[in-house]
Amino acid sequence: MSRPDFSRRHFLKLAGLGVAALNPLLAAAEPRKEQDYLVYIGTYAKPEAESIFLYSLNPVTGALARVNGFKAGENPSYLTLAADRRHLYAVNETTEYEGAKSGAVSAFAIDGRTGGLTLLNRQPSLGGAPCYISLDHTNHTALVANYVGGNVSAFPVQANGQLSPSSALDQHHGTGPHKNQTSPHAHCILPDPANRFAFAVDLGTDQVTGYQLDVKQGKLTPNQTPAFTAKPGAGPRHLTFHPNKRWAFLINELNSTVTALNYDAAQGTFTEIQTLSSLPADFKGENSCADIHVSPDGKFLYGSNRGHNSIAVFAIDASGHLTLVQHADVQGKTPRNFTLDPTGRILLVANQNSNNIFSYFIDKQTGKLRATGKSVELPSPVYLQILPDFRKA
Repeated sequence: MSRPDFSRRHFLKLAGLGVAALNPLLAAAEPRKEQDYLVYIGTYAKPEAESIFLYSLNPVTGALARVNGFKAGENPSYLTLAADRRHLYAVNETTEYEGAKSGAVSAFAIDGRTGGLTLLNRQPSLGGAPCYISLDHTNHTALVANYVGGNVSAFPVQANGQLSPSSALDQHHGTGPHKNQTSPHAHCILPDPANRFAFAVDLGTDQVTGYQLDVKQGKLTPNQTPAFTAKPGAGPRHLTFHPNKRWAFLINELNSTVTALNYDAAQGTFTEIQTLSSLPADFKGENSCADIHVSPDGKFLYGSNRGHNSIAVFAIDASGHLTLVQHADVQGKTPRNFTLDPTGRILLVANQNSNNIFSYFIDKQTGKLRATGKSVELPSPVYLQILPDFRKA
């Protein structure tokens, strides 16, 4: 009888297969490749300049690398992405468009191989300086807040991704005690988690206006009373919902505070839980707040300070109350916008007036931020839209 020819390499290969078969937990424990991300970046830019940029993000190191830049019109300062990642929408934050006192709203097709953008069409926003755009959860209606116009508008989204002319417009009215509140300034509009209501945050009137949202018709029907009224002179700017859908958080630009809210989903109204300063107690300089986000696990709240130039980090307890955890230096000037990756491990900050973006590691136990040492420079970055790198899917 001949002796089987088992080489050392063959033996090790069989042994490895045997171990994996006998212990599937060991096989499952093999390290997996981290999901890479793409980041679309909106900026303030001249009409003929590159104004939306595409970068890749390494979630292990926090490093950003340029992929491409696109001529997307003047000042595409705020972006939103369709759920299927086939279309991107941007406001063009200007006070005149086609001879009228208006900005514009742009629709782009996304190249599934490269992430490149192709302009599909533009519509007038029907108010000056549009500064915020969102999509309802079915992606049938785009919602736009016009800061200088002091109004909000809605646009039906066609099957090919193009935007139809505005189907709804609501003009806000009122003023506030602060010098920047001589007229309405709509700064945010977004749907609630159930897609039943939309909420517009107005910095000029200190109010959050609730609308019944009809996505099939693209209609906004204002409720008779405000969904929430902030303290006089607070200047509410952005609203975000907690993953549990029962709480929401409001960042107030003019008095540098953050307000935790209970949300009544049946009535479309909010009640205050707590309001805290976004600043250290000993800070005496000028400051205005900008952006606000909840961590994906719902444990922490983050808000940006322009002037103090920091990200304020708060822990969220079981009742929705906030406790200050940290003020993290943004290593630049005027952090207008920031974002977290879907896993809640990386935070990116866009520093408008220092022309740079810095990345931070997030401690998922404490919520604290730690600089990665990675950054990129580009002109006037003001919005960050992060998504999985579909090019490698």
